Amino acid sequence: MSAVDKSTEQRAVIAAPVGKKSIHDDDALGEALDWDLLKRIAPYVRPHAKPLIVSLALLPFVAFIVTARPRIMKWALDEGLARNDISVIDKAALMYLGVVVVEGLLRFAQIYAMQLAGARAMADLRMEVFQFLQRAKLSYYDNQPVGRLVTRVTNDVDALGELFASGALNAIGDFATLILIVVMMFSLDWRLACIALGTLPPLAFAANAIRHRARNAFREIRTKTARLNSYMGEQVQGVAVVQAYGRENACSAEFDGENDSYRQSNHRAILYDAVLDALVEGVSIVCAAMLLWFIGFRGAKLGIAVVSFGTFVAFLQYLEQFFVPIRDLTARYTLLQSAMAGAERVFGLLDTKDIEDAPAHLPVAADGDPALAIEMSDVHFSYKKDSPTLRGVDLVARKGERIAIVGATGAGKSTIASLVLRLYERDSGVIRVDGRDVRAWPVSELRRRFAVVPQDVYLFAGTIASNVAMGDDVPDRAKIENALRRIGALDLFLARPGGLDAVVGERGGGLSTGERQLVAFARALYRDPPILILDEATASVDSDTEARLQQALSAVIEGRTSLVIAHRLSTIRTADRVVVMHRGKVAEVGTHEELLARGGLYARLYQLQFGESDTAE
Repeated sequence: MSAVDKSTEQRAVIAAPVGKKSIHDDDALGEALDWDLLKRIAPYVRPHAKPLIVSLALLPFVAFIVTARPRIMKWALDEGLARNDISVIDKAALMYLGVVVVEGLLRFAQIYAMQLAGARAMADLRMEVFQFLQRAKLSYYDNQPVGRLVTRVTNDVDALGELFASGALNAIGDFATLILIVVMMFSLDWRLACIALGTLPPLAFAANAIRHRARNAFREIRTKTARLNSYMGEQVQGVAVVQAYGRENACSAEFDGENDSYRQSNHRAILYDAVLDALVEGVSIVCAAMLLWFIGFRGAKLGIAVVSFGTFVAFLQYLEQFFVPIRDLTARYTLLQSAMAGAERVFGLLDTKDIEDAPAHLPVAADGDPALAIEMSDVHFSYKKDSPTLRGVDLVARKGERIAIVGATGAGKSTIASLVLRLYERDSGVIRVDGRDVRAWPVSELRRRFAVVPQDVYLFAGTIASNVAMGDDVPDRAKIENALRRIGALDLFLARPGGLDAVVGERGGGLSTGERQLVAFARALYRDPPILILDEATASVDSDTEARLQQALSAVIEGRTSLVIAHRLSTIRTADRVVVMHRGKVAEVGTHEELLARGGLYARLYQLQFGESDTAE
């Protein structure tokens, strides 16, 4: 078991039936304060404010150009067509064309600048979320589905980016356009303007009733997206188990439930979006009909034209333009709901307190004996409240010693390694490295003193060289070759196509289990730390491969303090001392021979593995 993992029984996966709340769901989100969330976006936008300022500064000019077109049309009709003046029509046509071209250029510059600022700001936010995940304590991941965290970095940040990418911030320009249009409408005819504006109160009332439901729908979409991603990630990683147990149909049924739940959430959001759009379109048609009725009724009653033909055409154009920004505002409101739902979840993640330093109630212990590489005194630790994993553990490793830690699964062996590395924080007691409390060390400096060779080696996509030199931006080829040579694996990897630059797939794809283990040993030698942790380093390989790895094991251990966590007792016979763990406590301490002679727990474990004849030896 890896030092970065908890014991098997401590890491239970909580599964819930489809449709019920599980660890894939977030905590219920309260009613969001949009302005508070927008304020939190500001620090990411501020470094890229120049293009955003340019974009916002262009909005009034775009609004002015938009409202100029109907005025040109009115002039052409009333002064040109009505008076049969072709020169006015020609001038109006050229002016109209010029206005359209200028409007297109301004819109391009305005949208480009806004999206540029948004893309840069969201890249910074996505980077901060990723860095948070890199800094988060290991305990944070215990009940966090991978897909949920991936959703935060991708879907949720992308939803927030729609504020810029789809021009949601152009709502400022929409308001400016509305104000200018209203001014123009009143300047043409105040009676027609009042009729047009009279349709707004019922529209606003209906839109307000819909918007709360739309917000909840988009929150639910974000939750269902995280659930779907989590389930997909789990199924892809566990596909071998699914196929081995013939679970394909059952998993397909479960996925169908998740997928249908996601579809239903989207259906509700689409419904509210469509209702808002249809509502605005319907009100605009009713408004146009009321204007036609008023003009026709008044003209028939008075026997005169209420307004000139040019004024009537211009007013209809303004009326159409009046409802365009309203439609845009409803569409942007939909985007805003999605963005705010994403923002709630992204900033909720960043507000998590699981990257803070040690608990304040646990003071840093005074320095101890610097001759002790590792010292644990009365250490208690629990992964879950009221379920202790370590209970008063005392352990000492002097510099240069080889200490073996054995015991049944769940006895707390790997937990000791995790606490020494500060992957988890102890509940009480003292843990020192080189005579200094582990919480007095800067975390990065503390971990540079260790190398860990786990049972389940994790290799990253790249090359053999980059995986051996993990942590170095520029791998040192000489050090890589020396590390591989010392473990007797240099010729093995040089013989591969590409040699040390041979491509390694995700999670070590393309390498055998033994080859991945050899890379892990070479990685430890390349780092060359004073303390080494071997966590079941040969447990996942067969006996022949294990024999081949003994040279690598000896090379890695030589000249440094080592903690060897093992199930196979044959690998720890040469240890200076053996620490036997049982139910979270140190049950026995001694050499291999002393513990066998004592006839206690270690002797029983050894007998179970090798039988009476070997025990008698």
